[in-house]
Amino acid sequence: MRQLYNFAFFDEGSKREIRRAILKGIAIPGYQVPFASREMPIGRGWGTGGLQITLAIIGPDEVLKVIDQGHDGSVNAVNIKKLIVATTGVEITDETARASLIQSRHRIPEVPLTAEQVLVLQVPTPEPLRDIEPRESETRRLHAEADYTGAWLGLFEQVVRYGNMTTGADHPVLVNGRYVMAPSPIPRFDNHKLNNAAHLTLLGAGREKKIYAVPPWTSVVSLDFEDYPFAPETFEGIRCRVCGAQGVYFDELTDPDTGEVFHQCNDTSYCQTRREAQTRREAQT
Repeated sequence: MRQLYNFAFFDEGSKREIRRAILKGIAIPGYQVPFASREMPIGRGWGTGGLQITLAIIGPDEVLKVIDQGHDGSVNAVNIKKLIVATTGVEITDETARASLIQSRHRIPEVPLTAEQVLVLQVPTPEPLRDIEPRESETRRLHAEADYTGAWLGLFEQVVRYGNMTTGADHPVLVNGRYVMAPSPIPRFDNHKLNNAAHLTLLGAGREKKIYAVPPWTSVVSLDFEDYPFAPETFEGIRCRVCGAQGVYFDELTDPDTGEVFHQCNDTSYCQTRREAQTRREAQT
């Protein structure tokens, strides 16, 4: 069959340029590395940054998992998988433990990742100082001087107005004791999964043309105050209605027939794996 594209869509020169940016990001944890973001057959803002990283590092023996807000079957995840499979032919899986490369939007899987896995996060706004400083030249200067007064001020204003920090997602973190970083719009519940993690995390923003990284075993600390410590979302006393899981990130849903509010695992693969294990145990008894 005639090959319509180079392997993984990009030409080899483009892959090398993106890989160089990735290597610099790994060498300087949390630092935003500018790169020449390529035109993609999907609209900017739909994960082009993460997709470019994935296409630059993927190999023919890779096992790929793509999720969107915890779901393997969402429109964004399915279309990204279609493009990657069409240009690489790699194996696709929904099982977190089987995947060697995981691209995600807005979530980190519930199953702890290993040193053999790479997590790629899609990022819409990589600059944690953008809300207080619109000029790129100034934010670069502030990072160079490690002047993060604006980030602290934003959190302080939340405390003054609402009595606590109200960031529902994308809560800024300090990486390796040096750079303040936007962890992508993952919920606060997922921030701790970046701290001293065994896996490599790569973050890409196609529209903003930035790549940055959190290498394995790197300190990642969520910004907070001594008297107002960082606190993730709590789901104490809640169980998944489908698999019975506790201590994970839940979606709050409403039964359209009864109006009953219930909770279900946000990570669909995690929930499915638990249900399959329960089915096997029941079959053995």
